[in-house]
This record gives sequence, C-alpha cells and structure tokens, in this order.
Amino acid sequence: MGELTSKLTALPGGVMTDEVGVITGDLELRTRYDDDGTLTTEVRYDGAEEWYGLTGGDCKLYDERDHETVHTVLRNVLHRAPIETG
Repeated sequence: MGELTSKLTALPGGVMTDEVGVITGDLELRTRYDDDGTLTTEVRYDGAEEWYGLTGGDCKLYDERDHETVHTVLRNVLHRAPIETG
C-alpha cells in the first residue's frame, strides 16, 4: 500500500466530506493505494488527528503508477484559485 499527503487551502466553498459535510481553510489531503487497486481519499484540518472521507473521491486504479498523478490532480483541483468573473 502506498500513501501520499499534501497540504492545501480549500476554495471558499470548501471541500465536501462524507462524515461532517463541508470543511474549509488549511487542509491536508491523503490518498492511499491498496494492493487491490482501491484509491482512498481523505482530508483533515491541517495538523488535526481525524481524517474525513472526501465525498466522491475514492476510485479504482488499474496501475499503481497512476497514484501520484491522481493525487496531484486532486490536490490541484481542491487548491486552485477561484475563477474571476468580470
């Protein structure tokens, strides 16, 4: 099993979790790849102990080498700057 973590700051709308709903602010993202190809995604407040499941984030990977790419994409989507309109 492989595990990756990254820090991020959630967009103003926050990040939806399975257990507690939306969380905002400085967060950590953790992805874990199991031997059966399951990728589990979780977030927590930066420095906290309790992890929450990222709603809709779990998936099945068919190649372990994709773990880092999927983790990076998730982190970038959750951390990106809001779209400016005008």
